Amino acid sequence: MTLHPRSGDPHRFGTEAFYAALGRAFVAMCAVVPFLFLIEALDKGLAAGFDTAAGIIPKRIDGLDGVFFSPFLHHGFDHLYSNSIPLILLGTFVLAAGARRFLWSTLVIVLVSGLGVWFTGSSNSVVVGASGVIFGYLGILLMRGIVERSWWNFAVFLLVGLLYGWQLVGILPTDERISWQGHLFGLLGGAVAAIIFRRRRDDLGGPHRSESTLTLP
Repeated sequence: MTLHPRSGDPHRFGTEAFYAALGRAFVAMCAVVPFLFLIEALDKGLAAGFDTAAGIIPKRIDGLDGVFFSPFLHHGFDHLYSNSIPLILLGTFVLAAGARRFLWSTLVIVLVSGLGVWFTGSSNSVVVGASGVIFGYLGILLMRGIVERSWWNFAVFLLVGLLYGWQLVGILPTDERISWQGHLFGLLGGAVAAIIFRRRRDDLGGPHRSESTLTLP
């Protein structure tokens, strides 16, 4: 039997390893959303006021810790419902490329989005929600399609754009109830993360690498 050395590459579209990685990523992201619902249920049930206590309060030192906590908090279940599906969808495709890259990229997105909100947002507001991370994952898919010359990532970006493209107006100051700063800086943070944690040319199987085969009896 003859096997191509890249037939088990989880980054190569169409391989069994690729679909397996995608499936595992989907299950993992589906597990994240119930955790967010649990936090929201505790917040409502205990009247804990997590939003005010742990949200981002721009330009105030006591609101700076919200940079890390705000992605886990939402202004009610309607807000959380609207974020759940795009978080699962985009998170699945980003996570499928590798858990380590996913975690580091998410950290960069959280920092860039959160600090962008803290520096530029209104000091009279409290900002919570995972939408900055969602826009960050969108930025990752777009930039990976460019810097890694990955048609797969670019195709996913176009697909998501067709499904949720209307939400891209969220990077513009069109609604005072929506933190457009979080969306904009999240998108930029995702693009930066895609560049920093891009797969190197050796990992992509450049033309200088031989495409030998492995022969088994």
